[in-house]
Amino acid sequence: MYENAFNKIERDLRAEEGIANELDYVEQTSWVLFLRYLHDLEAERQDRAELDGEDYAPIITGQFRWDRWAAPKLGGEFDHNTARIGDDLITFVDRELFPYLAAFRRSATSPDTIQYKIGEVYTERPLSRGIDPAMMPL
Repeated sequence: MYENAFNKIERDLRAEEGIANELDYVEQTSWVLFLRYLHDLEAERQDRAELDGEDYAPIITGQFRWDRWAAPKLGGEFDHNTARIGDDLITFVDRELFPYLAAFRRSATSPDTIQYKIGEVYTERPLSRGIDPAMMPL
């Protein structure tokens, strides 16, 4: 299942203009997988806090949460009507999401926090390279 998905992504990326080699899309794959991992980690922390009767404040909030911009759902199914695609997705990622994530570096309480590390990663990333819409999940 995953092998077929990655093969499709690879074929689509090789067909894109501006993709010179595998390194060009390894970066894109990495940040997409990281954001998905972070979303799942926060969901697990939220569940654990609820079971322990504690409050949990997610690191990433509002429109920047994975399930709001990358994989929105309606009735438990992927919502094709609200999913960001194409130029809308590229604009959101470059002008809103990456600056939001980069700001974590400045607002973190210390360099040892996950917020600082997230900000560090997205501060160093050149925003002008953008995102390839073929990298987004369905």
